[in-house]
Amino acid sequence: MADRVTADQRSRIMSRVRSRNTGPEVLVRKILFRAGYRFRLHDRSLPGVPDIVFRRRKKVVFVHGCYWHGHGCKIGKLPKSNLTFWAEKIERNIERDLRNARSLKEEGWAVLIVWQCELKDTEAVLEKLVGFLGPTRI
Repeated sequence: MADRVTADQRSRIMSRVRSRNTGPEVLVRKILFRAGYRFRLHDRSLPGVPDIVFRRRKKVVFVHGCYWHGHGCKIGKLPKSNLTFWAEKIERNIERDLRNARSLKEEGWAVLIVWQCELKDTEAVLEKLVGFLGPTRI
């Protein structure tokens, strides 16, 4: 199936897709803040520029969109059109994510990924985060 918009229109649309302060990321930050955690955002000195950084704990949280990061859930399905392009794009994203996580772990950081589809159950996400981070005061 052909794209319904021109290449220039598609480029303009895709350029507006945000990489920071996305809806899922903001929701995870609200969950953390309400639970009493304090954190930094988007530390450019770390591999992959993690979404949420806990420097004293040496822990980072990435909030991944299921589509863009190749999660195996319903949201993460590839489109039917231009399949080769999207499959390669998502595969490169997955490889980059693995490389960044490996680099962080080699530097002594613990890494947690929260997937967009998990945010339907905020209580479960809170439990996952608390289990990863430990008590609010260290």
